[in-house]
Amino acid sequence: MLQIENLTVTFQGQPTPVIEGLSLTLNRGEVLALVGESGSGKSMTALSLMRLLPTGGEITGGRIRFDGEDVLSLSDRQMNRMRGGRMAMLFQQPQAMLDPTSRVSTHIAEPLQVHRGFGRRAAMERVLDLLREVGIADPAVRARSFSHELSGGMAQRVMIAAALSGDPQMLIADEPTTALDVTVQAQILRLIDEQRRKRNLATLLITHDLAVVAALADRVAVMYAGRIVEEGPAKAVLEKPQHPYTQALMRCSLLVPDQSGQLLSIPGSGSHARELTCGCRFHPRCSAALQHGIASRCMRSEPALETDPDGHWARCWAFETERETAA
Repeated sequence: MLQIENLTVTFQGQPTPVIEGLSLTLNRGEVLALVGESGSGKSMTALSLMRLLPTGGEITGGRIRFDGEDVLSLSDRQMNRMRGGRMAMLFQQPQAMLDPTSRVSTHIAEPLQVHRGFGRRAAMERVLDLLREVGIADPAVRARSFSHELSGGMAQRVMIAAALSGDPQMLIADEPTTALDVTVQAQILRLIDEQRRKRNLATLLITHDLAVVAALADRVAVMYAGRIVEEGPAKAVLEKPQHPYTQALMRCSLLVPDQSGQLLSIPGSGSHARELTCGCRFHPRCSAALQHGIASRCMRSEPALETDPDGHWARCWAFETERETAA
């Protein structure tokens, strides 16, 4: 369904790309989780797929193919038809994405009319069906509501209904539950998964929550400083992470304090990692490089990407060293 090959994204005034050499695939009905710290490039990847990069951002290399079409060669008009139709996206802050001057019914009816050719009466009938489908009680009442009259969870349900109204083939969910309390998070995630199964949606799930990944994802891609550093089946990556960065993320996600009583964190910062012109971008924060005696090698270059028979790989010399030893 989706093939990304060597995607590179740059911004004016920045010496190095914010995304570099990114390659991913996503199949129909599959959930691919894209994980990593804030600033790693996850949301920028999603915006690149939708061709909605902020001012100054530009795709300077690679290819994006969606259902056989070259996304980067589409005209603006063709891309507008694809967005909200065959491709749909959920954002972190649903309230911010709803026009405060428009009623709920307008947000959901517009994709029906623009992308599916519904007339006004048929669109309004379908709006009520979609509101029921996403679990909103009294849909006729809520269809007349404005965004300020909705709770956070209800606003996200409205956004899910709007995303589904165009009958998409792919859903991009960018931290869709970050602003919600824990109970509502579980409800929204269950709803997204139910709709994914019902509609056989290819789903790109962007998150930093590894518990969400474990519950929903088929495959995981781990992103650091604009690069994919590990990818594989969700069970393999979560149970036996190979890249030191993935291992560190797993330790931090356990919320277990260290000997001083502080929660575990990854030493250092990734803020300047993209400025490194060679070697592994994670090596300044990596303890494995010293443990394996390969620090100088990590500073000079990265290993080539080689996929194991089970589809699990890591962009790490320590991983390569362990494989060579095992062989």
